[in-house]
Amino acid sequence: MPRPRKSQISLVDTLYYHCISRCVRRAFLCGEDKQTHQSYEHRRQWVEDKLLFLPQVFAIEVCAYAVMSNHTHLVLHVNEQKGLNWNTTEVLIRWHKVFKGTLLTQKYLSKINNTQDSTNDPLTESEQLTIEQTAQVYKQRLMDISWFMRVLNEGIAREANKEDNCTGRFWEGRFKCQALLDEAALISCMTYVDLNPVRAKMATTPETSDFTSIKHRIHHAIGQTKSTQHNIQNKQPRTLMLFVGNPRKDMPNGIPFELKEYIELVDITGKCIREDKAGHISQHLPNILTRLNISEDNWLTITKQFTKIFHGAVGHEHVLQSFSENQQLKRRPNLSSCKRLLG
Repeated sequence: MPRPRKSQISLVDTLYYHCISRCVRRAFLCGEDKQTHQSYEHRRQWVEDKLLFLPQVFAIEVCAYAVMSNHTHLVLHVNEQKGLNWNTTEVLIRWHKVFKGTLLTQKYLSKINNTQDSTNDPLTESEQLTIEQTAQVYKQRLMDISWFMRVLNEGIAREANKEDNCTGRFWEGRFKCQALLDEAALISCMTYVDLNPVRAKMATTPETSDFTSIKHRIHHAIGQTKSTQHNIQNKQPRTLMLFVGNPRKDMPNGIPFELKEYIELVDITGKCIREDKAGHISQHLPNILTRLNISEDNWLTITKQFTKIFHGAVGHEHVLQSFSENQQLKRRPNLSSCKRLLG
């Protein structure tokens, strides 16, 4: 039986989550329907554009994504501290980018912006209190993965239903969510997501994998390299969460790996998992796996079958134990698989 989101998301244990949404109808989200020969490829751009826009609204950042023919993979990071630091005005401005809000919040922002629609009447004390309370509700929603997925999927569903000239559900009622409890779980899941088109034989290399985060990162880095900018931060797209290097003291917010190492790791792994090649992991493999103590054979197994092996939270034994205790779970999910493959 599916578990409620509150038992799958625990910001005390981790801020990283793997989310999967699947279509319910035979008609594809994207790609070409082999029976009707109708192409839905343009819908990939809908998803990618909306996905890269939402971090401008939510306190949630995108680490990795892949838009497939009938489902999407996302690795998300909840920037809780960023959201908690927002004041009332910041919260309402962000909320109004995707929702109309209430008459009071519209009145508040019109006064802030000194628009022509604003009245000269000052806000009463009760109105101000109501606005503050509303902003607190909005702030919690802007740090909520369920609301992020709702905004992302709802708009796509409406457009797809309109195009298909039908009504009803477009997505499954629930999106699947996995907590990524440590660095090993994070990097293996990101690699799994970025290599989805390669495994599905939709692409032959990461840099040609359309509508994936790895292609977005590579093409941005190439474009910046050709320019006069040399700052490593400028070589990364601001629409995705930044790679900030290996873990260290006073580390800035970001993915705790080197971007160059990650791209090399994805590229080498992609060569190994192609079905037409036996493949082997190069001895020049970036030291990410060495630091995380993951063997080469285990790495290939994880990045080919992540969602088949792991059903629920993923991480080493001690973090799984902590997650299970905080969520009051009767047993630790994926314990044997995590011990065997990540240990």
